[in-house]
Amino acid sequence: MTLYRRTLLGAAASTTLVRSRASAQSPTIRIGVLNDQSGLYRDDGGPTSAICARQAVEEFRAANPGINVELIVADHQNKPDIGAGIARQWFDQGDVDAVVDVPTSSVALAVNTVCREKNKVMLNSGAATTDLTGAQCSPNTVHWTYDTYMLAKSTGGATVRSGGDTWFFITANYVFGQQLQRDTARFVTAAGGRVLGAVAYPFPETTDFSSMLLQAQASRAKVLALCNSGGDTINCIKQAREFGLTKTMRVAAMLMYNSNVHALGQDVAQGLVMTETFYWDLNDRTRAFMDRIRPKTPNQWPNMVQAGCYSAVLHYLKAVADMGPAAAKADGRAVVARMKAMPTDDDCFGPGRIREDGRKLHPAYLLEAKKPSDSKGPWDGLKLVATTPADEAFRPLSEGGCALIKT
Repeated sequence: MTLYRRTLLGAAASTTLVRSRASAQSPTIRIGVLNDQSGLYRDDGGPTSAICARQAVEEFRAANPGINVELIVADHQNKPDIGAGIARQWFDQGDVDAVVDVPTSSVALAVNTVCREKNKVMLNSGAATTDLTGAQCSPNTVHWTYDTYMLAKSTGGATVRSGGDTWFFITANYVFGQQLQRDTARFVTAAGGRVLGAVAYPFPETTDFSSMLLQAQASRAKVLALCNSGGDTINCIKQAREFGLTKTMRVAAMLMYNSNVHALGQDVAQGLVMTETFYWDLNDRTRAFMDRIRPKTPNQWPNMVQAGCYSAVLHYLKAVADMGPAAAKADGRAVVARMKAMPTDDDCFGPGRIREDGRKLHPAYLLEAKKPSDSKGPWDGLKLVATTPADEAFRPLSEGGCALIKT
């Protein structure tokens, strides 16, 4: 039986608790889903990330009825101080053992520090910064779903090879956008392309991109690269179409999801290329996951970030079961070490592994938005163009500079 109750966690956090009743003799494992529940990234993570995490808890509990698990949800509002404050309060007062999702790279880096300080577990799905497995890598953190290097290599390299050899960037001016532009420019130039210009904008205050789009048009670049996400990406694409810019430039959405394609509509999105590590229609296992999750979120089918919450929570709980809940609660670093020692496997991402620096490895998929005539339904938005194998999709271990790697 599942019990739902609501609490308030500070001024910033609307919290939902899911408690599974089991033996009182077993300590309770508490997992906090921390993301944007109300802002620009709500549809990219938000409530659907919590639903996917809850699905993992339910499946785990069905197989392990003797282990208590609770799920808590809070809104970090894309602000590092709020995110870090919620995490600290969870750990100090709420007996929380692990935090999952944490989109917005600046927030993720702040929470990463708190998790290391408190010896708790961070299961990052939503943030893209490679610093989580590089300069700020932690024995308490696993970077699960994607990162800026993977996005840049897959989308950037493929676009240059198909003729898009001159680029103009519109970039959200915080760590995610900055790193994504840097990594993409690297792959563009390595493939023989050129960067003709770039403009950064204040995040999350900007909604009008007209002046930036005019600068991009004046550059005569072949490719408009959007180093942003969520509502910003959708607004940029809509405004670019209104200006007629899409007739002369190819739009490369460097971080985009099937949910964004759905929001735009196939008529507007058709031809856009993007990279994801999960898509619901990839294979029999991803479709089986969708069959289970669809009744719980019929109007917002999971993207890779949301599926990553399911996958990360499931593997974390497998490690908890392997160690025993008491040992897992006592030492977050030990849980992450056990997660790294165990192969990963689930319906969303298939088999994989976690590298020494905390980078979860799985294939990356280059996808293209379908024409309206090719789509069989509202969520049949993408078709597979190319696959990058797991061992090639992410930054080589030797290039990251993670202090956990002994040379």
